[in-house]
Amino acid sequence: QVQVAESGGGLVQAGDSLRLSCTASRRTFSSYNMGWFRQAPGKERDFVAAITWNGAITQYGDSVKGRFTISGDNAKNTVYLQMNSLKPEDTAVYYCAADLRFRRVASARSSDYDYWGQGTQVTVSS
Repeated sequence: QVQVAESGGGLVQAGDSLRLSCTASRRTFSSYNMGWFRQAPGKERDFVAAITWNGAITQYGDSVKGRFTISGDNAKNTVYLQMNSLKPEDTAVYYCAADLRFRRVASARSSDYDYWGQGTQVTVSS
């Protein structure tokens, strides 16, 4: 069983920055690819960003490219999502997830992830 937990959400204004954190179970954290997804009310869960277990490869959803940055710190068992230039359309519940399978590139498909956190709310006011 892998425990995943997000933190760092909140209410900010458009143009502000916010950093989300995600921690996973200590023993095998460094073996997981990790992903961030988000879900706005009435919408499907969308891919935001993902990172390979060694931090070598990252990828981003088109709507966040150039504004969001995913990074990992294996020593702290933590993955971060730095969100800059936030827009009202970024408002959503943000979820962190762990993929236990080995993949050279972290997946952008939510169905490939095995363990999920409870989510953290990000609200961006205009």
